[in-house]
This record gives sequence, structure tokens and C-alpha cells, in this order.
Amino acid sequence: MTNVYNNILELIGNTPMVRLNKITQELPSAVFAKLESMNPGHSTKDRIALHIIENAERKGLLKPGSIIVETTSGNTGFSVAMVSIIKGYKCILSVSDKTKPEKIAYLKALGAEVYVCPANVPAEDPRSYYEVAKSIAARTPGSIYINQYFNELNIDAHYQTTGPEIWEQTEGKITHLFACTGTGGTLSGSAKYLKEKNPDVKIIGVDADGSILKGYFDTGKINKDEIKPYQIEGMGKNLIPGALLFDKVDSFVRVNDEMAAYRTREIAIKEAIMGGYTTGAVTQGLLQYAKEYPFKKEDVVVLIFPDHGSRYISKVYSDEWMAQQGFTHNCVHNYEEVFKTQYVK
Repeated sequence: MTNVYNNILELIGNTPMVRLNKITQELPSAVFAKLESMNPGHSTKDRIALHIIENAERKGLLKPGSIIVETTSGNTGFSVAMVSIIKGYKCILSVSDKTKPEKIAYLKALGAEVYVCPANVPAEDPRSYYEVAKSIAARTPGSIYINQYFNELNIDAHYQTTGPEIWEQTEGKITHLFACTGTGGTLSGSAKYLKEKNPDVKIIGVDADGSILKGYFDTGKINKDEIKPYQIEGMGKNLIPGALLFDKVDSFVRVNDEMAAYRTREIAIKEAIMGGYTTGAVTQGLLQYAKEYPFKKEDVVVLIFPDHGSRYISKVYSDEWMAQQGFTHNCVHNYEEVFKTQYVK
């Protein structure tokens, strides 16, 4: 039988790549999006959840009835819960209060126990979702803590899968890779592989306005004055993740909530791709970068679209939510004038 699998985990990876046509029509280069939403858990995080959990199994750290604990903005939680179901483990997750109710409902529907923690507290605060997860794991017998932010297997999952897939799909012609930075694993693992194949491939991380990652990359110092609330889930950080290999990154671009939101909706309208908020963020990052460093006709640019827009229906795809944020052009379908007047470098 063809296209028949033993379980849903066998569908992870080998995601398709599609050329972007309308939203990038002003660029001379070819631009492709790697659609990580085509993973069974609808995000790139399926890769790390499976890789880390199977590694723990091989080491004997997980046994029948074990408990898996993780910190997540949503997507890793979905993936860990999905893998836990198939493999027979209990799943406990801590999320920030930026996580929308439908995401939390989804996690619970997959059998996860969910703790909601304040987002706008320092990472070392005992109320932060990092510290809550560590505390739960420490006091829960038979548990392991995935710890995606400081787990080298996060990088390795993408070194083993995402990077090789991109190289093969572009027949080794890729010149630029853009990816949003949260834990840093997707960007770092892919970059590590691609740089080994061709050191000239440019790796560009996309950071959120309100995060410290770009500032740290530029100066080597943490500037806490840069930390402020922002709405984009799954990217940016108020700490420096151990899974982010800065030496594999050539530059960072910082994008704000509003422009990323407009781009997310523009992609849906122009390319018929329902991506998550970070889909708009990475695309906005590309277009900002192109203004400073114009592409050539022969360039082959790849964007990683991390997840599916179905998880953001009450957020970035909601006119009401957009208006609440003061994004006044929320109902406009032709965004070109918005970008001309509100472009933020």
C-alpha cells in the first residue's frame, strides 16, 4: 500500500516548499516558503518533540507511564502532547498568558495538563513559565523536562532533518535562509547544516520588537531596556537560549507586532497560505532586509513558515483583535499603502 503509515508520527518532516509569487513580486530573486504547517502537529516543533523524546527513550530516561514536562508558547506543547499520546506518556505543560484560549483548549484536548503563567515577568521569576516547568519537573517523580531552550537536541533535530531537506529541495542553490528566532533551534540546526554545505549561505534571524536577541547579537550584551510586551507568539525572548547558535547567524532583523500582523493577513490573501503570526513576521523580516541588502536575480531565498494560521483565528485573523491593538488598517485588503507609510526598519 502507498501513502499508508503505522501512526501519525511517521508523517513528521519532509515538508513541502512552495514559491511565493505575489507578495514578493518586487524582488528579483526566487523566494520559497517551507511549509512546516504540513507536519501532522501543524508546526516545525513536531521535529524536536519526536527527536528529543526518542533520544530519551534510547537512553532509558523514559519508561511506560513516564511524565514529560515542557515550557511552550503553544506549538511545542501540541507536538509533545501528540508524541506523548502515541508513545503512552503523560504530558504537563506551562504556557504564558499570551497564549490564546483556543491554543490552551487544543492542548487540553490532546490530554495535556496545562499551567498558565504571566508572560511579562523576568525569566528567573518563579512565576515565569520557564521556572514553573522546572519546578514541576523537580517535584514530579518519573518525569523529564524537555527544556527546548537549552537542549542541544533541539538544534540536532533540525540539523538532521530541516537543513538537509532545504538543501535537497533547492538542489544546493539556496543563498539566503530566513527564520524566526524563539528557542533558536530551527534557525541554528538548519544553519549549521547549510553552512557546512556552503559557508556562503546567508542566515538571517528574525526577532521581535520587545526581545533582546537582536541587541545581544549586535553588541554581545543583554540590554534589559529592550524588553517590553509584544504580541507575536513563538519568537523573541527575554533570555538568551542555549539552543541559539549566534555564530551561525549572519544578521538579525527586528519586526514589530503591527507589520507582522499585516503581512500574515496579506500572505493569506495573496498567496492563499494560512500561516501563523510568525509567518507574517518572517516575511516582514525578508522585505525589511531586502531594502538594505537588495537581492540579485540569481539568489534563491528560503523562508521557514513555522506553523498554521488556524491557531490564530481569534488573534491576528480577527478584525476585532486587530482593532483592539490599534492596528487601524485591519480590514484593508490592499496593504501596499500601509507598508509605504508605516514601514519600520
